[in-house]
Amino acid sequence: MKPTFFLASAAALAAIAGCNSNAGDAATGNSVKLEQIKPPAGGDWSQVYNATEAGGMLMGNPEAKVRLIEYGSLTCPHCAEFDEKGAPQLIEKYVKSGQVAWEFRNYVRDGLDLTATLVARCNGAKTFFPLTRALFHDQEQWIGKMQQVPQDQLTRLQALPPNQQFLELAKAVGLQDYAAARGVPVAKSNQCLSDQASVDQLIQMTSDVGTQFPNFPGTPSFVIGGKLLEKTADWKSLEPQLQAALGERG
Repeated sequence: MKPTFFLASAAALAAIAGCNSNAGDAATGNSVKLEQIKPPAGGDWSQVYNATEAGGMLMGNPEAKVRLIEYGSLTCPHCAEFDEKGAPQLIEKYVKSGQVAWEFRNYVRDGLDLTATLVARCNGAKTFFPLTRALFHDQEQWIGKMQQVPQDQLTRLQALPPNQQFLELAKAVGLQDYAAARGVPVAKSNQCLSDQASVDQLIQMTSDVGTQFPNFPGTPSFVIGGKLLEKTADWKSLEPQLQAALGERG
């Protein structure tokens, strides 16, 4: 069954199920010495971006020893915390080496999340990570703008068809202007926010997670080698498992 999406108030967003706070207590170590794979000319592996067949966005060497899949939500505060504390280390220590590729798959939890995700994905893989990371950094600001949207306006938005609803919500909270300042023209985001095929793809991707992983705990969650990592929602619990995977494949 496909999830039903709705426009939630800013206060309600924090309580929506699906934001995973179940972090482990594994100690962070640095036992694996990474061989540096020669990067593409004129850059490093963290500047290589590709869309994946599963609908995710990939940063890094497509042929890396280890592919780390993150299921994340743009309205999830724990995902924003991982992006702040874990992503810089993941990129600097592992992705740049060419040994690890980081694939981000959007798990959309609510109407505002879906709206922001459509904007983040709008220009494809090349701008996805910079824009997604900017949205995480400023998450409290743009979610907070929901508090300024009158309830009667939200009610009217909910009554619109999806290909109008997400466009109008993006306007209401300023996401189009935000994206335009970061390389996504308003005309382009108009198209993306009105694209029913993209909406359907994201809803299906989210629905498929529950089918593939019946015990999916919420976001952020991580997968290595097809295995959903348990009690892993932060960098402290993720890095040892990442190193273990690299050691196994070394």
